Amino acid sequence: MSSEMSTGGGAAPRGRTERRQAILDGAFTVFARQGYAQACVKDIAQEARVAKPTVYNHLHDKESLYREAVEAAADRIGARSLAAVEGLREAATDRAPHDRLTAVARDLLRTWSDKEARAVRQLACAQAAQFPDLAASVRERTALRVRSALADRLARLALAGHLRASDPEEAAEHFLSLLTGPLEYRPAADPDTVAASAVDVFLRAYGA
Repeated sequence: MSSEMSTGGGAAPRGRTERRQAILDGAFTVFARQGYAQACVKDIAQEARVAKPTVYNHLHDKESLYREAVEAAADRIGARSLAAVEGLREAATDRAPHDRLTAVARDLLRTWSDKEARAVRQLACAQAAQFPDLAASVRERTALRVRSALADRLARLALAGHLRASDPEEAAEHFLSLLTGPLEYRPAADPDTVAASAVDVFLRAYGA
C-alpha cells in the first residue's frame, strides 16, 4: 500500500520538495482555520494529501509544523511585497513619482489585507507564550525586508530630485505607516482610497 493518500479531490504530491511544501501549506490552512490548540497532525496530513507518517518524516512535531508553516507564509507575503516595491524601479526617470508611488501603495495594501496575510499576523501573535520569537521572525521576513527595499527606491528618487534629501529608512517607515495605520483601524477601508491619501500626505512631507 502506498504511504501517500490517494482518495479525495486532486492528486497526492510527489517528490520530497513537493510533499514538504504541501505539508507546510496544509499546516498553515489547518492552523488558520482551527487554531494551534485544536489542530492535529491527522488533519494536516489530510489537508496536505499525505499519510500521517510522512508529516513526521518532514517535520518532527506540531511545534515545528506551526513555526515553519507561519514562516513559509510570511516569506510568500514578503516576496509579493518586494515585487510590489519593484514598481518603483523606473520611477527615477519619471517626470513625477506620484502615479508609481500610488500603484505601489495600492499593491502593498492588497497584499497585506488578503486572507493569508491576516492569518499570518493572527497566528504569529496568538501563541506568543509558546513561540515568543515568532512575531519578530515574521516581521523580519515581511515588514523589515520591505522597509529596506523601499528605502533604497526612495533614496534613488531623492537623488533624481523627486524627493527632498532625507533619511531613506525614516522616509520608508513613514510611507509604510501611512498604509498600515488605516489597516489597523479600518480593515475594510478601500485600498485605492487609502493608497491615494497616503501618497498625498507622504509627498506633502517629502516631495521636492
